[in-house]
Amino acid sequence: MNTIIKCIVLASLCLIMDKTQAQDTLQKAQSQIRIEKLQQYKETIANKEKAFLKAEVEAINQRLENGEITKPQAEELKRELAKKRALNIENRLTIVDSQIELIKRNPEYYAAKHSTDTNFVISIGQKKILSFAKDSTPKYDIRTGNKLLFAIGFNNTITDGQSLNDSPYEIGGSGFVELGWIWSTRVLENSNFVRVNYGLSLQWNKLSIKDNQYFVENGDDTSLATYPLNLKKSKLRTTSLVVPVHFEFGPSKLKDYGDRIRYFNDNQFKIGIGGFAGLNLNTMQKLKYEVDGDNQKEKVKSDFNTNSFVYGLSGYVGVGDFSVYAKYNLNTLFKNQMVDQRNVSLGLRWALD
Repeated sequence: MNTIIKCIVLASLCLIMDKTQAQDTLQKAQSQIRIEKLQQYKETIANKEKAFLKAEVEAINQRLENGEITKPQAEELKRELAKKRALNIENRLTIVDSQIELIKRNPEYYAAKHSTDTNFVISIGQKKILSFAKDSTPKYDIRTGNKLLFAIGFNNTITDGQSLNDSPYEIGGSGFVELGWIWSTRVLENSNFVRVNYGLSLQWNKLSIKDNQYFVENGDDTSLATYPLNLKKSKLRTTSLVVPVHFEFGPSKLKDYGDRIRYFNDNQFKIGIGGFAGLNLNTMQKLKYEVDGDNQKEKVKSDFNTNSFVYGLSGYVGVGDFSVYAKYNLNTLFKNQMVDQRNVSLGLRWALD
């Protein structure tokens, strides 16, 4: 019995020693990875600061050419900027070197901190089965961000040879809603003045028909006709999936955090010019009327000879997340019509981070 107990104790000690050695090896490996990433980051610091200095010097030269400042003033500004960027490089390298020394002296702490920074973990009880680790080092510069897009407003049609006052659709009762997700990418390396915005969105365009009329399909032709009963509501709604693309112009605020830089457009003026293209997913006509005192609703899903491919121009002007938004469909609403009708919309637009 004593021999068995001794063997069990010896085996347990061996397992504990093996586990301790494995943990120590893993900690050293994780610490070394962290140090290597910091060393790589050091190489980018000088290049980034020099790029910023170059852009700032070009701006000073432009001011000099425009006569806004004198040559001595320009030289003084350049010296100050060069001194500032040199100090930035020195201070940022010192910070990174300090981080590297801390990791070298305390590998177990920084390895544990790094290893627990995960995006996804599968566990049973207290035991981790599978985990996917992310890089905790922030990216120095992010050129592409994303936003939620929401827009709402008035919708109507422009008919060839007629003004908006002659439209068969109510101005106040006709509207549009747009909901989507967009990405914004900075075009220039060291300036956020020009961005390209692109994404995917759903557009709902609604037309409220006047004068007790509704749409009737006659083969390849769709026309308005008078309804035999008194209509309370008569509406045509189209649903489209589109890809909007806009070039956006406007100033931004640059914030330098030492290990990363970020551009912010909060409360900044912006103007966007572009367009959209996509597919018409659904067309529906809604009628509401009364029969013998009872309200009746009728929904008819049909293509009503509407164009399957939609495309047009759009633009916006605003401040921060909010802007005034306009869009105009270059495609006609219906195919094979005697008179062409094109959707036109005006409303409000929000692009929310």
